[in-house]
Amino acid sequence: MIMTNTTKCTIETRNIDKIYQNGGEDLKVLDNINLKVYEGSFIAILGPSGSGKSTLMNILGCLDVPSRGEYYLDGINVLDANDNELAQIRNQNIGFVFQQFNLLPKMNAIQNVMLPLLYRGISEAECSQKAVDALNRLGLGDRLRHRPQQLSGGQQQRVAIARAIITNPNLVLADEPTGNLDSKSSQEVMKIFHELNRKGHTIVVITHDQEVAEEIGEIIYIRDGKLYEN
Repeated sequence: MIMTNTTKCTIETRNIDKIYQNGGEDLKVLDNINLKVYEGSFIAILGPSGSGKSTLMNILGCLDVPSRGEYYLDGINVLDANDNELAQIRNQNIGFVFQQFNLLPKMNAIQNVMLPLLYRGISEAECSQKAVDALNRLGLGDRLRHRPQQLSGGQQQRVAIARAIITNPNLVLADEPTGNLDSKSSQEVMKIFHELNRKGHTIVVITHDQEVAEEIGEIIYIRDGKLYEN
């Protein structure tokens, strides 16, 4: 399934299945997933609750592995990687944005954003400055030392986006990024994603929201664990 006609393939899955055991029976959550996402793409994977879209996002984000099939991320055979290598791939290649924001409540905005860089062993001073720069770019210069509970939903999601992009990942995966936001905040978040895409980030948004998907334009549908173009 080809999303754009560029040359470098960021994501390639081949015949991926994900099967869980349910009461001694096999429950196939993903069924023969073949997906290609090329560098610089901005796509939506659209499906209802229970369609398999979050399971697919976890596999694309190297948070889970398929039961069968192959997955290549930036040409790397992900399924050959051990746990430490997968953690490194997630830290260096992927930025994550989640519906629930996943910010640490006892840390302020700067501290939340700088975490991925700290895991790389970069000095705290450099991490802090990069976090400040990222938050300023997203219009949060006056909220740098606010904790999550002191921020609106839209502001928390912008902090989460700053954290996702501080390592300058090629791929940004967003799982229902507007699901907990009002319409104005949703529009602001989608505007940020469009700007990131124009700067060269490959972005995949998992959503159940038809309006969000249509704004993105490139839509892949998922139903009953299978991908469809329409």
